Amino acid sequence: MAVVLTRIYIPPKGLPPTEIAEKIKGRFPEEVVEVIEFRDQVSVIVKRGRVLEICRYLHDDPDLSFDHLQDLCGADYHGKKEPRFEVVYNLYSIKYRHKIRIRTQVPESDPSIQSVTSIWTGANWHERECYDMFGIVFKGHPDLRRILLPEDWEGHPLRKDYPLKGPELDKDWKGFVEVVNRSKELKEFEWKG
Repeated sequence: MAVVLTRIYIPPKGLPPTEIAEKIKGRFPEEVVEVIEFRDQVSVIVKRGRVLEICRYLHDDPDLSFDHLQDLCGADYHGKKEPRFEVVYNLYSIKYRHKIRIRTQVPESDPSIQSVTSIWTGANWHERECYDMFGIVFKGHPDLRRILLPEDWEGHPLRKDYPLKGPELDKDWKGFVEVVNRSKELKEFEWKG
């Protein structure tokens, strides 16, 4: 009986996030607003004007190789700080197994930023969700439209000033009330397996 040995490739452990932050500061000294370290996580806050260029650098630099956009989301600091909004990019390198968080501030007066879909195709849906929920426009996005809500929806639900209560049910909601009543009538026919 022959024994077959296989090798399992374990990628090398990458750079610590503080070192990655220093590389970003070295390459873009005028663009880095602040580096924050909290609970073993490092956030690099950058100016929005060159966020696409900074993300391209993080993706393309062979020593960093951030080939995976784990998440992109928005944040609203309404009434707490200015600029009001932030876009947050959580980046990961599959090759080196290191990660970094990039945050960029977006003012309420011009809630827009460059799209990173040209770097990470997966940013497409993340940016659409951020646009839908916060109203932040991603310039250069290939198909920027609502993804969770109907196109005719008014407002952006994750904004802190979004109303918590909607209008009372009126004649426009008659069809909805009929559906709810009909479902109650048919409840006896539900399968209870």
